[in-house]
Amino acid sequence: MLTPAISSFGEMLLYLIGGLVFVLGALATAWLIRPARPNVEKLSTYESGEEPSGSAWGQFNVRFYIIALVFILFDVELVFLFPWATVFGRRELIAESGGLWGWFALAEMALFVGILALGLAWAWARGLLEWVRPAPEVRQIESPVPEKLYQKVNAQVASFSSTSPKEKRSVV
Repeated sequence: MLTPAISSFGEMLLYLIGGLVFVLGALATAWLIRPARPNVEKLSTYESGEEPSGSAWGQFNVRFYIIALVFILFDVELVFLFPWATVFGRRELIAESGGLWGWFALAEMALFVGILALGLAWAWARGLLEWVRPAPEVRQIESPVPEKLYQKVNAQVASFSSTSPKEKRSVV
């Protein structure tokens, strides 16, 4: 402690004020020393290095949200499993109850995981976890090289890859 006059809450307040001053000072320093040279390129919308297409108000597929919710559901399950294991795994409680404490804890967690598995099975059965894939776009390229020449080269490569290394050295 700093002094007897400052309580624990006072120490926390000092840390909070110090952290706030540090963050605001860093932002102010960056704002003062940064170059200010705006141009069309810098002021355009940025979407992961791609040119933006369409309106920013477009709707997303609801499957993104469903997958995110299922992930959060099972992430929270893991958050509850760790403290459960530490509390219900204490040997003195198991010994005092004659082993019933451990069976109760196991049944309780099996019920919890079972309810979550039931929810996952429901989402799976309704097809909510199926991902709709777009149809692949096959691009046709106009080539000045005739198709027969491609087939001839591919046949030579195939025959070359099926030969033994000793024969390959004699060819080269």
